[in-house]
Amino acid sequence: MEIILNGALRSIENNFSIENLIKESGLIGKYAIEVNRNIIPKSQYASTKIKSGDKIEIVQAIGGG
Repeated sequence: MEIILNGALRSIENNFSIENLIKESGLIGKYAIEVNRNIIPKSQYASTKIKSGDKIEIVQAIGGG
């Protein structure tokens, strides 16, 4: 199925969760995830299933000075 991830079209498997997407993307550190303009709490990453056409934004925190 296809989703929009950070503004780009991306194909993923059916029945994918936010947790699966994070693992596949290799994200580490701190980040926020928004699905269709709704922030998803970290406690819901495993239970939040992605649907075809979802618009997902992942913003990673970057330290600096």
